[in-house]
Amino acid sequence: MTSTQTTRKIASFSLALVMSAASVAAMADVMVGGAPMLASKDIIDNAVNSKDHTTLVAAVKAAGLVDTLKSPGPFTVFAPTNAAFDALPAGTVDTLLKPENKPALTNILTYHVVAGKWDAAALSKMIKDGKGMASIKTVSGGTLVAKSNGSKIMLSDEKGGMATVTIADVYQSNGVIHVIDKVLLPK
Repeated sequence: MTSTQTTRKIASFSLALVMSAASVAAMADVMVGGAPMLASKDIIDNAVNSKDHTTLVAAVKAAGLVDTLKSPGPFTVFAPTNAAFDALPAGTVDTLLKPENKPALTNILTYHVVAGKWDAAALSKMIKDGKGMASIKTVSGGTLVAKSNGSKIMLSDEKGGMATVTIADVYQSNGVIHVIDKVLLPK
């Protein structure tokens, strides 16, 4: 009888150990833009290392949002790549980076930020609970609509634009980043 109880305890302990290891692996560092995104660093400290997000980082600095995105949060950031910014009409980024356009730039950037830590599993659950779509309120006060397309999460903005999450669940010390392939635009 004692050996059966001991075997069960060992089996339970082993299962707990395996599940803990799986949880840590699920939050392992992800490569974005050729750099490891360390879960121990904040959103800004990781983003500055991604060669795919230099335009986003420059825009965040120009808008004066660095301190906000370094704060405890948590935040969910839908981070457009340089290619996403390059797809905007010619001159758009340069115009937005001018000091006189800081309010418009801030509005666009905060439209990509959601309060709270919403990983892909949480977003997928919201979509499922919403019978195929979920409305997400952004820090700017606007709304994004999330839908699933196979295993991918798609976001539509208030102007009808669509972005795809290309890299999900890039965990940060103060939230999570989802890399997207388009810049989302508010009304």
